[in-house]
Amino acid sequence: MSDNLRMGGRADNLGLSKPAPLPIVRRSRIVPTRLLLVAVFILSSTSILAEDWLQWRGPANDGRSPATKLPASWKADSANVTKVDMPGPGASTPCIVGDRMVMTAQVKADVVLFCISRDGKPLWQRMLGRGEDKYRGDEGNLASASCSSDGKLAFAFSGTGMLGAYAIEDGKPAWEIDCKQVYGAFKIQFGGHWTPVLHKGILYVTLMHRERQTIFAFDAATGKELWKAERKSDGKGESPDVYCSPFLWQKGDKALLIVHGNDYCTAHDLKDGSEVWRVSELNPKANYNRAWRAVSSPLVTPDLIVIPSCKQHPTVAVKPEGLRGNIPASGEAWRFPKTPDVPSPLLVDDVVYLMGAGGQLNALDAATGKLLYDESLTNERHRSNPMFADGKLYLLGREGTCPVLKAGRTFEELAKNKLPDTFTASPVAVDGKLYLRGWKHLWIVSGN
Repeated sequence: MSDNLRMGGRADNLGLSKPAPLPIVRRSRIVPTRLLLVAVFILSSTSILAEDWLQWRGPANDGRSPATKLPASWKADSANVTKVDMPGPGASTPCIVGDRMVMTAQVKADVVLFCISRDGKPLWQRMLGRGEDKYRGDEGNLASASCSSDGKLAFAFSGTGMLGAYAIEDGKPAWEIDCKQVYGAFKIQFGGHWTPVLHKGILYVTLMHRERQTIFAFDAATGKELWKAERKSDGKGESPDVYCSPFLWQKGDKALLIVHGNDYCTAHDLKDGSEVWRVSELNPKANYNRAWRAVSSPLVTPDLIVIPSCKQHPTVAVKPEGLRGNIPASGEAWRFPKTPDVPSPLLVDDVVYLMGAGGQLNALDAATGKLLYDESLTNERHRSNPMFADGKLYLLGREGTCPVLKAGRTFEELAKNKLPDTFTASPVAVDGKLYLRGWKHLWIVSGN
């Protein structure tokens, strides 16, 4: 598969440039040595050990941060608020490595990968290809997937089809693959939004649209394709349009890749992508909805996986250890009749939070799925994932309203904040600061 690797030109320092044609070569000219990966050991569903924000939903990829001394209240003109200009809009959540942040943005039809310092200084920028200006009006664009990092390389995917690894230091590519050229055009209504997931030197990627339902494993250092596996489904209508991303389930020395969408949630062996188990009836056959499409990604923790749905279909929870084959209703931990639709679920202690796309928050008992409370927080669209840190829930709305709640089994709102921007990326909390990536600005909010 090395014939499919592509090398870009130099990294563009700051300003934009037109993307130069990238020749297909047989191997990368920049082959980094094997890197010592940052180890994150999950001792229980409430243990988090990490400093940086190396993947989409944080240290354990579950929407929780160990950061403390975080603010509950802020205003755009507050002394503890700094705003940094963004080159363009995007839903790419900041990937933070030491004193650097990496994310993507779309500038007209161009998608760029860019790096800024933690205090907002521009460091480098490079092209990730060109596509259409917009997909769904004001909803999203080609800069929706978030980056992952091993501390030295940033692994980025763009809706243009470009997948690659780039040096955090200067943006130089270790390798690039034009997935549309190699694996075929994307046939998906609102573009490819799949965030790669990194584990032990292997990058797992899904391409799931109406022409392809495939899981890939690439060597993270070289971009070599290690394996690909076809994911079977009998989904119809819009169901093959999958907008959620893969996640890694880990408990002790066991690990599986969790893939959601196209009517099912499946778990796959990391050695070859073979299917281990499958949860069915997310789009019930007796009441089948041809407009069903998975946007919300599952919450994956060692002892509980919470699987969202869409279009007023259910949310399903399973206890993943030991599951095999097709999981009947009797094998589920619980099934709740509502779903978050776009934001992903969040688990804090013994409570599962489902942040609805229209501003409604459901809190459920994690063991039983019983409703603890149901509150309307905003009248905005919610596209960001909820985030927990420092005992608080941050629930950022698309039009800039961010309710902050005290985590727990009863509803307690601590503050409701407002910023003049559009937000589809998820909140990040590192070292006593919140990073809220808007379409116009990155807002950095300092705590105590």
